Amino acid sequence: MHDFKYVEGELFCEEMRVEEIAPKVGTPFYLYSSKTLVDHYRKLDKAFSSLPHLVCYSLKANSNLAMCKLLAQEGAGADVVSSGELFKALKAGMPAQRIVFAGVGKTEEEIEYALKAQILMLNVESVPELDLINEVAGRLGKKAQVSLRVNPDVDPQTHAYVATGRKENKFGLSMEVARELFERRAEFTHLKMVGVHAHIGSQITSVRPYVEALQKIVVFIKDLERGGIKLEYLNVGGGMGIVYETEIPSTAEEFARALLPLIKQVQAKVILEPGRFIVGNAGILVTRVLYVKKTAVKTFVIVDAGMNDLIRPSLYGTYHEIRPTSGRKGTMPESDKKLIVADIVGPICESGDFFARDREIPEVEGGQLLAIFGAGAYGFSMSSNYNCRPRPPEVLVKGDKFQVIREREKYEDLIRGEV
Repeated sequence: MHDFKYVEGELFCEEMRVEEIAPKVGTPFYLYSSKTLVDHYRKLDKAFSSLPHLVCYSLKANSNLAMCKLLAQEGAGADVVSSGELFKALKAGMPAQRIVFAGVGKTEEEIEYALKAQILMLNVESVPELDLINEVAGRLGKKAQVSLRVNPDVDPQTHAYVATGRKENKFGLSMEVARELFERRAEFTHLKMVGVHAHIGSQITSVRPYVEALQKIVVFIKDLERGGIKLEYLNVGGGMGIVYETEIPSTAEEFARALLPLIKQVQAKVILEPGRFIVGNAGILVTRVLYVKKTAVKTFVIVDAGMNDLIRPSLYGTYHEIRPTSGRKGTMPESDKKLIVADIVGPICESGDFFARDREIPEVEGGQLLAIFGAGAYGFSMSSNYNCRPRPPEVLVKGDKFQVIREREKYEDLIRGEV
């Protein structure tokens, strides 16, 4: 659920009419609902309230400082995969002891930064990485807390590019290697191995892959316990899906109901790493129609946003709902406005620059605003300056007020740092 609603044919974000915001900030722009963001966090936090837990918001989905600050105020921690994300998490007020650091390619500098910041733990993905963390911790005179990321070899039934828990993926350690490392833990004199981490993918709409993975993890942890190894943390990762088109994803309650019986068998504090589930439907991308171009075989609705602003359709072939923001041009397919079939495309010099292909939408014309839904996650965070396009602003609504939480880039920003 989200707080973008049509009222008498006009699209509102909470209590703000979208078409009232657009002239003040220009197009394209990202628009977020603070209520949606906080509500989704609270749903997940409440669903796991029956046992010790920590919700670490995944900054890769959307790392805007204002959004992260809202979540920090709710008690969220952070899941980071770079020193840049760690920097932003700390700047947003997320306590270091609520931050976990994952990723297969941590540099020595990133490891040192994380240890000096005294974060909760590093999620280790390879034996050489474990050796390096031990070495850096020794040099700094610290005892580094680590969790071993195991690869449970589970098919998450999602896009191949965001599947991370199969044996052919680059992520994590096999259970055999992880078990050996736990048994050799005394050799790593500057490490404290406190947990197991598993993350099987992104945009997963069924609890079944999680259950399958967690069943394997629970057996693994119990086997360690029989050998005298007791873990403090069980990190079940993130990846919970949202509605983009016709998906029926599991709710927070369904997710918890399926996983809690398994988690309670090992009596460890559970860590969750949601990103998209919290922020995905909390944001839209607002863009203006520039031209409607008709050819012998196609109709193209050309808008002022491009694949550099939202790359998901081009990169993954994913669906995003697209609707006009105002009823005077027709907002719903069931309206009496004439329907057309069109490609909705941007101005980038690539044939892959599209938001929808052969999409049935109400007839539109130049100057009209369109809303691209489900753009809160992996929207701005994956944006670029391709074609030397300044990135759009980000705007946050709270009730009947809005604030620009990231300014539109200027041309001068395009050459900052260049010589």
